[in-house]
Amino acid sequence: MNTLPDDVLVEIFHFYMNVWEIGSSEWHTLVHVCQKWRYIVFASSRRLNLQLLYTGSRPMSEMLDVWPVLPVVVSLTTFSSYFDPCLGNIATPLESEYHHRICAINLSVIPTSLWERLAAAMQKPFPELTHLHISVEETPVTPLPDSFLDGSAPLLRHLALGNCSFPGIPKLLMSANHLLVLILWNIPDSGYFSPQALVTALSAMSRLESLNLKFRSPRSRPDPPSRSTPPLIRSILSALTYLLFQGVHEYLEDLLAQIEAPLLSTLAITFFMDLDFVVPQLHRLISQAERFKTCDKAFVETSYRAIQFGIFRETPQSPEISLEIRCRELDYQLSSLAQVCGSSLLLSTLVQLDIVDHWHVLPRPHSHRIDDIETTQWLELLDPFTAVKDLRLSNRVARHVCQALEELAEERVTQVLPSLHNVFLRSLQPLESVPKFIVRFVVARQLAGHPVTVYRWENHEKLL
Repeated sequence: MNTLPDDVLVEIFHFYMNVWEIGSSEWHTLVHVCQKWRYIVFASSRRLNLQLLYTGSRPMSEMLDVWPVLPVVVSLTTFSSYFDPCLGNIATPLESEYHHRICAINLSVIPTSLWERLAAAMQKPFPELTHLHISVEETPVTPLPDSFLDGSAPLLRHLALGNCSFPGIPKLLMSANHLLVLILWNIPDSGYFSPQALVTALSAMSRLESLNLKFRSPRSRPDPPSRSTPPLIRSILSALTYLLFQGVHEYLEDLLAQIEAPLLSTLAITFFMDLDFVVPQLHRLISQAERFKTCDKAFVETSYRAIQFGIFRETPQSPEISLEIRCRELDYQLSSLAQVCGSSLLLSTLVQLDIVDHWHVLPRPHSHRIDDIETTQWLELLDPFTAVKDLRLSNRVARHVCQALEELAEERVTQVLPSLHNVFLRSLQPLESVPKFIVRFVVARQLAGHPVTVYRWENHEKLL
């Protein structure tokens, strides 16, 4: 190693440092190897992105006295540890004369009392700040004012706020034109901001790659007068690849009506329940993203709290598009998803559909079980899936889906799922006979000239 030139060592050190997350103190190991390495590391501090990690375990002055002048990362996760001795020190750097050296703040699950002190200390510029991640244990009573960070964050690249009420955040975002990741989750009603204000801020973020926007309740919705004809010119988020949203569908529609995201590759949506889902802008967004056009598989999963839908290529655990509708009544779940699927999602490329349920495990008595649903609701859900060849069903779902298909008139027995070739049943015991409802469905398809084969889901054993 001693024969290597200094610049080669710097590249090796850089590779080593890239393994660790921001704020890591692993570079301490390098400077303690020998005097030469210590000199090279400190001489290349910018290239190696050297930072001082402060966790509040000791007074700030002790750390600054030991090391050269380097950017400071303030980091602490409390997990409700009100008696953690670090809490008394963690706000010190923000209040001190050294705040201009802080490049990252990472504070998770902090108590409200500490947040009030931190918020007061952050009503000034932090000129070197690139990463700001803060989550509060409970929503503070007082929303953040527009003077937070002095209303400007020109170098900010990652911003994540959880449980924070900050209705004026679009104003701050207008100065953050280097932002790569924006995460605003569990936004309380007092922290609401309009989709128009957000789009105005997003229009300046040409580098934004990930947008995560989660409202806490359905009360955060745009006023009806704000829902107007989409603009002729939309803001193009040319780098956006990941979009996560939780809220009412009207808010998402207003947001999507004003943006385009041609490189979008992952879309995760959670809607609060509504009786009437009209989402043409969601359909437009999905249809214009090239990534989604190659997906060929989908899943539907019902439970006591929500219905989920996903489109994927490899496994259901990594869907390119996922949609959840929060609702406890199964009939509303099915009708809501049928509305969204029928009007907004590209389903013509899907050749595999999995439908499973978790209604057999309920936390409390529930009024609407899977046995209470009318067959027509299953047909409405299945109707858009015209290209599906493989239908994979959990055992309880299979009975209701196949009975619904069988009850179609003979001349219409192939109208729903016209391309279906194979049905896979999950959770059948090895000695369990093939259910009669499956037999009747297979016979009906055979007579209609569209034969269907039944397999066991787990091992593809042919059953019928």
